[in-house]
Amino acid sequence: MPIVEARDLTKVFRRPVKDPGLAGSVRHLFRRRFIDKVAVDHVDLSIEAGEAVAYVGPNGAGKSTTVKLLSGILVPTSGDVRIDGLHPQRDRTAIAHRIGVLFGQRTQLWWDLPVRESFAVLRDIYGIDEATYRKRLARFDEVLDLGEILPTLGRKLSLGQRMRADLAAAMLHGPRVVYLDEPTIGLDLQVKDRVREFFRTLRDEGTTVMLTSHDLADIEGFCRRLVIIDQGRIIFDGDLEAVKDRYARERILHVETEQPVPLDSVRNALPSAVITEGETSRQLSVRFDRFVLTAGQAVSVLAGLGNLVDIRVDEPKIEDVIRRVYSGELQLDPESSR
Repeated sequence: MPIVEARDLTKVFRRPVKDPGLAGSVRHLFRRRFIDKVAVDHVDLSIEAGEAVAYVGPNGAGKSTTVKLLSGILVPTSGDVRIDGLHPQRDRTAIAHRIGVLFGQRTQLWWDLPVRESFAVLRDIYGIDEATYRKRLARFDEVLDLGEILPTLGRKLSLGQRMRADLAAAMLHGPRVVYLDEPTIGLDLQVKDRVREFFRTLRDEGTTVMLTSHDLADIEGFCRRLVIIDQGRIIFDGDLEAVKDRYARERILHVETEQPVPLDSVRNALPSAVITEGETSRQLSVRFDRFVLTAGQAVSVLAGLGNLVDIRVDEPKIEDVIRRVYSGELQLDPESSR
């Protein structure tokens, strides 16, 4: 049985339509008009225990609304949600002990309490014993460098400091399912790397993670499954590497030779590739489909045309695929999704 399951999940927000100015406000009092905004549109989603799933889409696609529905913060207009067999809206206390939620634009810290006291409040709310609490806090301190911010009031934290504290707060009670909405926003590069390593540890220990992020470096090397949502609907759900194999097949081989090699010679030797000259006459780039031509074959051909000094292969990133989807350049094939 999946630990997270949504069936036909839909959320519609009713928004007032009001003309500008005082006159518009008065008219709206007596003759109210509304429009319906569908934020999540008949979403089916099933996540197995221990999976790490990337849930991505452009701004306004419905990512955060989906997370709020799955965590019980919002009530769906229609459809059904189950977390570990429980209903998020009806079994709120039991669900709260099973899930952890981090919203990059929200905090669960108390603004007028030091971070240490906020953690203590959460410890008491979740009934965490003292030994377990200290062990977990020490682990989070090692990854997130919490020591310097524990005495600081919540309202005096910088964005990056708050994100580190909120991540620890979301994980303090050892949840089985964790929703991470933009979890590395505001973090510097060094801390991001440590946090991403921490995510991989959580996954390997069996924690189920659903991650939404515009920083796609959060996804690669961590999530094995990609779900793309657009205008409230899931348009793709499949294996992350399979997406890259299917929609990002191109590689670019950058080569530098001892002496200039005529481009025509290279083009004749590699007819299936696109050859372009680099910054100097001794540098060139070979763009090729890895299912038609391997990097090893390309290097072997080039070595026969001149002595190679330097070689570099640019691998495609999932960011390239997602960017093309967002721009409308690429339409993912729903037949290839799960």
